[in-house]
Amino acid sequence: MKWTDIEDIAEQLENKNPDMDVYSLRFTLLRKMVVELDGFEDDADKCNERILEAIQAEWIALRE
Repeated sequence: MKWTDIEDIAEQLENKNPDMDVYSLRFTLLRKMVVELDGFEDDADKCNERILEAIQAEWIALRE
């Protein structure tokens, strides 16, 4: 998985953290959570705020 796999990342995050308050999640924690996902193989430094916003938005959308 890479940073551009927004939907897959959000699904895995939801499966691992169904009780997480996604709305107030700090991007530093979100970045750490993504990097620690099974199957994540991208460079941790290739992440930026736009990518993290997209992951957070997709994760929120999964709950709606």
